[in-house]
Amino acid sequence: MAHYFEDIAIGEVERFGSYTVGRDEVIDFAGKYDPQPFHLSDEAAARTHFQRIAASGWHTASMFMAMFVAHIQQQPERQEASLGALGVDELRWLRPCYPGDVLRCEAEVVEKTPSRRRPEMGIVKSKITVFNQDDEPVMTLMPIAMWRTRPI
Repeated sequence: MAHYFEDIAIGEVERFGSYTVGRDEVIDFAGKYDPQPFHLSDEAAARTHFQRIAASGWHTASMFMAMFVAHIQQQPERQEASLGALGVDELRWLRPCYPGDVLRCEAEVVEKTPSRRRPEMGIVKSKITVFNQDDEPVMTLMPIAMWRTRPI
């Protein structure tokens, strides 16, 4: 049975994911999408507040997305009802992610609104926190997702 918009509760919290940040992946991502020296070189990073090579914040966001998609794909009823997102509010990088860090996520539903123009969907806003292996938050964001409503 599908997990529709009506089945989502404000205050609902989910914990999911485990993603090990790989050094080669950090360098490859940065080389393609964020080629700043502190993402590419230990020597350059040592001259900054990072002290060592750090993942791009955009890479951290991508690692979150990989964990989220893997999580939702394990639940076909949710995958069926998920309709993508309108965007993201309040993206914050709180601390760097380094090679070897192990990331996990928590998602709390903070708001839900039926669509005024599209009765077949509703909008759900969640606060996502990505933590490292020391339970330190490394990133927060608030996706604005679209969910299918229960057919009449």
